[in-house]
Amino acid sequence: MNLSFFIARRYFRSKKKKTFINIISIISMLVVAVGTMALIIVLSVFNGLEDLIRSLYNAFDAELRIVAERGKTFELTPELLNIVRTTEGVAIITEVAEDNALIRYQDAEKVAKVKGVSQNFLEQGRMQGTIVQGDLALTKGEFPVAIIGAGVRNALSVALENDFYALRIYYPRNVRPGTLDPSKYYVQQNIRPGAIFSIEKQYDENYVFVPLDFALKLFDYGNRRTALEIKTTDEMRISRVQRLLKERLPAGFVVQNSDEQHSSLLKAIKIEKLFVYLAFTFILAVASFNIFFSLTMLALDKQRDIAILFSMGASPGLVRKIFLYEGAIIAFTGAILGTLLGVLIVLVQERYGLVGMGMQTSVESAYPVKLMASDLLFTAISTTLITLLASFHPASLAARTDTAQHV
Repeated sequence: MNLSFFIARRYFRSKKKKTFINIISIISMLVVAVGTMALIIVLSVFNGLEDLIRSLYNAFDAELRIVAERGKTFELTPELLNIVRTTEGVAIITEVAEDNALIRYQDAEKVAKVKGVSQNFLEQGRMQGTIVQGDLALTKGEFPVAIIGAGVRNALSVALENDFYALRIYYPRNVRPGTLDPSKYYVQQNIRPGAIFSIEKQYDENYVFVPLDFALKLFDYGNRRTALEIKTTDEMRISRVQRLLKERLPAGFVVQNSDEQHSSLLKAIKIEKLFVYLAFTFILAVASFNIFFSLTMLALDKQRDIAILFSMGASPGLVRKIFLYEGAIIAFTGAILGTLLGVLIVLVQERYGLVGMGMQTSVESAYPVKLMASDLLFTAISTTLITLLASFHPASLAARTDTAQHV
């Protein structure tokens, strides 16, 4: 066994007497353990929240979405549609016309996003399992019907079973100044509500799905569309289909995957996770002051032992290693204990969901967590660097012990 490690271990595990220095060392170890455990748990929660957001969006968003690089709409030509249709890996193309409109139901009104989609939208299967009332359909017989969010239903007090009232949707027209007829300033169309969906508050309170023809007439878009939503084939990777579309489409179009459609939110989560990591690493650094002071006091307390080692031929490097190993034992014992506790708590939460979010979503009620090897790796690297920095000065102090004064 390495001599310096052997002596460091004896200092840490001394059973003859438990001095104040030993108590501080144990406290330092426990503080490192708690900090490491908290860091692993919090990072796992951020990982889980990121996956939860993705799962919520996957129930609403397309695998790939083609939009104009500039402006709100683009002209859908047969050539453009043929390019997309003949791209390898494209299974379903849903045409989308989406804009804000005023919706009235009896005496209530609300501004919401009216999203017109072609009939094959339902074939993508994204709304399956989100319908809480009614039937998942865009038509009932020959008549168009709307699929509205639960929040919109609550704001307007919509009753699906009441056939006497329809949704009245108003959309502003581009008119020349000086027009005196108020009816020229807007387009009004009526549509019956057919189903209620519930995904997440942001969507439930803002979206109404209608057939594409209904939306095109309401918005007066003609051949213009706001997006083309793509479902890929099972045997093709989404990233490969995205790359092929980018290569084949003319300039002026952007092909977005699910993450890119919400890049700002996901980027914000990653930034928050980074700052949480830095904050907890700083807490670990503060906790390392306990290691610094315990090693410094140990170096002062063991000056006679160090002098004896020097007289027996020990080098300053050997003495320095003893105290570096002592700091490493304190920190790594705490880090290993904290890691085991953190991983255990995360696994228990993942399995049993003991801690709830205090809210209900369509996919999750307990706090989501997810362990990632990279988090464990960065935690280990942080602990190692902090330990070396905290142990270096006391180890150097011990190596400079004056032999003549203590022998």
